[in-house]
Amino acid sequence: MVDQDRHAGPAEPGTSFRNIPGAKVESRRQLLVKLCWMSLWAVYLAYPVKDLVDGHHGTAATVFGWAALGVYLACYLSLVAFRSIRPGTWSGHYAPVVVMVALALVTPFVLGEAWLTLFTYASVCIAVVVPSRYSVAGVGAATAAALLVGLLVDADKDTLVAIVVPCFLSGLAMTGLQRLISTMQELREARAAVAHLAASEERLRLARDLHDLLGHSLSLITIKSELAGRFMDAGKQEQARSQVADIESVARQSLVDVREAVSGFRRPTLPVELAAARTALTTARITLEAAPGLTDARPGLDGEEAGALAWALREAVTNIVRHGTDATVCTVAMDETWEDDGRRYAVLEVTDNGRGPGKSGPGNGLSGLGERLALVDGRLETGPGPHGRGFRLRAHVPLRAVPAAAATDSVRE
Repeated sequence: MVDQDRHAGPAEPGTSFRNIPGAKVESRRQLLVKLCWMSLWAVYLAYPVKDLVDGHHGTAATVFGWAALGVYLACYLSLVAFRSIRPGTWSGHYAPVVVMVALALVTPFVLGEAWLTLFTYASVCIAVVVPSRYSVAGVGAATAAALLVGLLVDADKDTLVAIVVPCFLSGLAMTGLQRLISTMQELREARAAVAHLAASEERLRLARDLHDLLGHSLSLITIKSELAGRFMDAGKQEQARSQVADIESVARQSLVDVREAVSGFRRPTLPVELAAARTALTTARITLEAAPGLTDARPGLDGEEAGALAWALREAVTNIVRHGTDATVCTVAMDETWEDDGRRYAVLEVTDNGRGPGKSGPGNGLSGLGERLALVDGRLETGPGPHGRGFRLRAHVPLRAVPAAAATDSVRE
């Protein structure tokens, strides 16, 4: 018998209930199979049956014995059936166990020591029904009752050992099985929670990537479309064709980027994003001032952290192109700093000389960038630029410690 009331839930789709201890049965056939398996464990009832068949008792005692045996077996199987069909909803599971314990206490005094075997099944059922924190005590109480009744009916020593030991060990085994079922259920729930969190994280990643990719590309397409329209109005066909060709190129690249983002393969790099930023800012008539050595390799800056900085550069440039009113210069710099926690950080700073964000709060892009940096133990800082003018974005990512020899080789290179 297994406990579905406290621990086990429905079996996972496509999984047989026989492969999951404690799983709820889902059809009459499964219930019949389970009852047949549980009936096999009724082998110890052969001793009371043999006692009745041998004809040691009178008619009244024999009738009482068969009736008691039938009620006992019915309680045992009904407990299995109801807890298999209605786990967690059937409140009458204590009644069959009380009847079984009562019969185990009475029948040895009426019919003899052979009926002490009923305590074994009572002990198992107690281990199933009683809350886990009390199950060991319940099994111990059933075993002590079996020993006491055996002594009162003058059972011989060998019979007492043969009854008391299985009674105690069977109850303990069922207690261990209940705890195993509980652990398995918790593991299944944890696995389902992990799967749900993984799916949610993947959706968030996809949303961030698509927002950053399409926000940048569509902003550039919008600006180039406006320029193409102005050139066409001015009769400058060649310049208009050049802008349309750029729009086509950006659209094709955006399609490739979206496919890679959906596949999870895209990881931007600082050199590529710096080149894209130069193109976007030039189109918006904003001068890019990048610090020398910005794209040089830095010891301790791994791929994930470098990718996060590249996303930060893309988002900062997209914000300047879209919202940097009156901005004419964009400055990009990279530095290293030691924080109070003793860790070394790489800091990417992007500023412009526009009007600044005003009183508006951060949008989806900056919120997503903050989440992206948090995944690599970094952080995002935003606010007004120098002298309160423009907008400044600072992205911090940790630098890993590198061996002295590796750092020396990197400097020599």
